[in-house]
Amino acid sequence: MHNSLERILEEVKVGQKDISAAVGEVRSLFYQDLGHTVLDMDRKRRTGHGEVVYCEGKQIEQIRDILQHMSRNEINILGTRMSHETYEQLKDEFPQSRYDPTARLFTMIYTKPEVSQKGYVAVVSAGTSDSGVAEEAAKTLEFYGHEARRFNDVGVAGIHRLFRHIDEIRGARVVIAVAGMEGALASVVGGLVDAPVIAVPTSVGYGANFHGISALLAMLNSCSSGISVVNIDNGFGAGYLAAMINGM
Repeated sequence: MHNSLERILEEVKVGQKDISAAVGEVRSLFYQDLGHTVLDMDRKRRTGHGEVVYCEGKQIEQIRDILQHMSRNEINILGTRMSHETYEQLKDEFPQSRYDPTARLFTMIYTKPEVSQKGYVAVVSAGTSDSGVAEEAAKTLEFYGHEARRFNDVGVAGIHRLFRHIDEIRGARVVIAVAGMEGALASVVGGLVDAPVIAVPTSVGYGANFHGISALLAMLNSCSSGISVVNIDNGFGAGYLAAMINGM
């Protein structure tokens, strides 16, 4: 954006652009108002990561409009919670896109992210039913240039499965622990590693799980230190936070 701003100011200085046009162009460097959505064009400069599109609840026309605008500006696109049906309606228009049905993530890469050399993030999930949320976290990490190592189906019901990988999990700079039911995995992992643990409760479980509330409360009340907790089923949020920590 800095180079673009310099260009606009230089054009005004030499008389190639009038003030009114310059104001509009400068404004577009910060945001684009599409009517239904205001795209934050300055987010990457401020935060290190650009705008992310949350697709669930949006109309297909709105999603298409957002993706078209970001594509014209060659902005790397990460679309979360996109249904397979929505992707089927969009894939021909965006042939460079990729879609992961497990993670429900839509991606388009124009500029490859710089790959972090600082270490990897362990994504540890309790059961196969948690794989969608875990994969959302792992794919988010990879979108931002971080290595994600997956350790699936290692919940406390068969805790020997976790111990089989414990040395590699301990080698991670950050650990993401994904679990439903009673959410015990995060506490166990938190007591075994010296890295920050990001706990992700999932809505997996029978009635008293209350769609993930029991796992959320268990993780919030963990007696293991060094655990932070994101919202229920929020694999993206966990992956984003882990990318920020691993990039420090």
